[in-house]
Amino acid sequence: MENSEKNELERMVLAPYIQKSTALKGKYRYVGGNQFRHAMSTLGILIDYHYINPVLLKASIIHDLFEDVRCTEPKDIISLDSDGPEVYKLVMEVTRREDETKDTFLERILMEGSKEAKILKCADRISNLTDLHADIFDKEFIMKIINETRNWVVPMAEEVDDNMLFELKDLIRRRESNLRPHHMHIWPLKRKDND
Repeated sequence: MENSEKNELERMVLAPYIQKSTALKGKYRYVGGNQFRHAMSTLGILIDYHYINPVLLKASIIHDLFEDVRCTEPKDIISLDSDGPEVYKLVMEVTRREDETKDTFLERILMEGSKEAKILKCADRISNLTDLHADIFDKEFIMKIINETRNWVVPMAEEVDDNMLFELKDLIRRRESNLRPHHMHIWPLKRKDND
């Protein structure tokens, strides 16, 4: 992290957004853990890629809030701070609407989304792919996520960030290789029994 990035983060007030995001602790993730941890992972991915835009980072912390915590009201976010209205707008761009299928949702972001919405969706999907393990999810679900990523999220990354594009393609390759019958698992290593 550059000193200028550290200085910007020091001035950024993230705590109210983190507090709102703790409502996601009650939303279990099939891979284990909860949606709050996924939100923090998405934030970390953006910082890793040197995104220090306060609206983008604040939105990343609560990007699943309206989908997963139905009692959240727009005013709860809009009134948090001076960035609240823009954060809310960005979160709504990456929030799936009730009438949208997953494909139409991702297509909407690809075709109509702002640059920040596409960056946020790429970071979100990197987090999701990192948690997509063949010992937890069945092959059909993994292939569905891979195909969604290839069809919709990879083109977003092509528009906004070559480094995220590289990581997405690498994660796709790794997840597909884990599904091949000849794939040899070398981790975790099995202990030898001491007879």
